[in-house]
Amino acid sequence: MRRLFYVRSTFSRPQMVYKWLSKSEERKMRQIRFSVPVAMLLAVLLVGACSSSEEEVYVEGKVEDLYNTAVNSLEAGDYKDAATQFDEVERQHPYSLWATKAQLMAAFSNYRANQYDEAVIGLNRFIRLHPGNRDIEYAYYLRALSYYERISDVARDQLITEQALHSLREVIRRFPDSKYSRDAKLKIDLTRDHLAGKQMEIGRFYLRRDHYLAAINRFRKVIEEYQTTTHVPEALHRLVEAYTALGVMEEARKVASVLGYNYPGSEWYLDSYALAAGSDLRKKPDERGFFARTWDWLF
Repeated sequence: MRRLFYVRSTFSRPQMVYKWLSKSEERKMRQIRFSVPVAMLLAVLLVGACSSSEEEVYVEGKVEDLYNTAVNSLEAGDYKDAATQFDEVERQHPYSLWATKAQLMAAFSNYRANQYDEAVIGLNRFIRLHPGNRDIEYAYYLRALSYYERISDVARDQLITEQALHSLREVIRRFPDSKYSRDAKLKIDLTRDHLAGKQMEIGRFYLRRDHYLAAINRFRKVIEEYQTTTHVPEALHRLVEAYTALGVMEEARKVASVLGYNYPGSEWYLDSYALAAGSDLRKKPDERGFFARTWDWLF
């Protein structure tokens, strides 16, 4: 007989336990130790055999056929399949002229499939590898669109909006006379308006919680950095509100005068004038006759 030790788990901690085995028990333990590795080896072999039987057979196709198949998928609206098939063109024929076209078409297919991250990755690669390609203008423009389409509402983080603005400006800087530059200018105005809206939302938040100095900084940023956006009249009015709440009436009147000079007919100016001057411009003059007004004054 020989002594064998094994580990017995308890609720507190494992314990080392010693037990005297007979010869028959010892033979059984040896059989178990031998059978476990054999079983594991058989399992590995079976898994390998199954995986090898399921592997797809690689078949190289003609570059024209692969490209046309991808184009057909794109025209049929199967944008994800088209992107995969254009990638296959480059994978099988990496040094052909078709591969360069396929890179750009794969990025376009990802863009149409709303897979904007994949589109940006592909376009960055195309721009890096083919800076002198005749379609390079479109590559820069498509990359800007891939950011622009992901602009979310003003309640969310505006990192994508800033990336879209940067990419649109790059299109204008590199290709000022292209047709893509004209559209980029329009989208820049909308992007800047969106960024100004984010600053206004933060400023209103501070104003509602009586954090007037923080609110003033946000509204002044809109006025100074986003002067051509639609949010400037409201930003001026909110400044009047903040200065009035702080009791700085001189500054409130200055801002109200700027608002009245630049936006004389806006509702924001009427509200600001009422705050700064203490009277409401919306009140209509008394159009009654002299005797009627005198009668009311006397009686």
